[in-house]
Amino acid sequence: MPGTDNSGNQLPGLPAAPPPGASALPTGTFDGVDVFVTGAGTGLGKAIAAEFARLGAGIVIASRKPEHLEAGGEAMEEIGARWLTVACDIREPDQIAAAFDAAAEAGFHPSVLVNNAAANFPVPAEDMSPNAWRTVIDITLNGTYFCSREFGRRHLAAGTPASIINIGATYAWTGGPGFAHSAAAKAGIVNLTESLAVEWGPYGIQVNCLVPGLMPHEDMTADIKGNLSRTNDKDSCQPALRVGAPRELGWAATFLASPYARFISGHTLVVDGANWQRRSLTNPAVVTIRDQMGKGAFTF
Repeated sequence: MPGTDNSGNQLPGLPAAPPPGASALPTGTFDGVDVFVTGAGTGLGKAIAAEFARLGAGIVIASRKPEHLEAGGEAMEEIGARWLTVACDIREPDQIAAAFDAAAEAGFHPSVLVNNAAANFPVPAEDMSPNAWRTVIDITLNGTYFCSREFGRRHLAAGTPASIINIGATYAWTGGPGFAHSAAAKAGIVNLTESLAVEWGPYGIQVNCLVPGLMPHEDMTADIKGNLSRTNDKDSCQPALRVGAPRELGWAATFLASPYARFISGHTLVVDGANWQRRSLTNPAVVTIRDQMGKGAFTF
């Protein structure tokens, strides 16, 4: 039985997350602070933005999709936050610069950057087109660097402290069969985090990385939902015996950017209930990625 030991005793797993709206940080921790979040109109990006907003931050939501900007704005409005949406394709450095300029013109001066936007979809490596590879690398890795560069240069020039939070993935270390493009990009992000933390630390800019575990939300893509639907009980597949709540990633982000984490930099924090360290005593039979995705034999 899921969640029981060999004697049939119920296993508790890790305790449930506190309710929405709770926070470990003092009310007003981010009063007067503006936070720029890419991809904050949906999913985990929206959850991260919401937790900063609840602690008093002004939120700048960046996305290239109008419907995502609208959804993000509505979420911030419900919280009562001060917010702004800016259209931005993070593959284009000129658009990133224009987005930060638009924020400044509207009275937002971000001292926290959350590089959340990314692209991903499952595909066997042999089926992946050059354009698919370039698109995921361009959005996920290049976009993270271009945003960090623009943000960092502004704070370096002004001599002001700042905090960058990148979003990684555990397959940056383990590899990601079926996700070679995304795994390579996320490995680059982990390394970029460590490099920038050393380069920019002397100037007061901390750089960290957050890695989420399985945190189902309503904005997941059809591909991801399809993968999850093939798992009968997601909770019993986690050492915590539960999946994560998006707000738990938001709480981790607010801590890393808070005054209480100033000496933490160059660090990658995994928020997944120890799932990525899980190992079996005996390995299950190997099933190819093509078979797992219901694809036939590869042909040219």
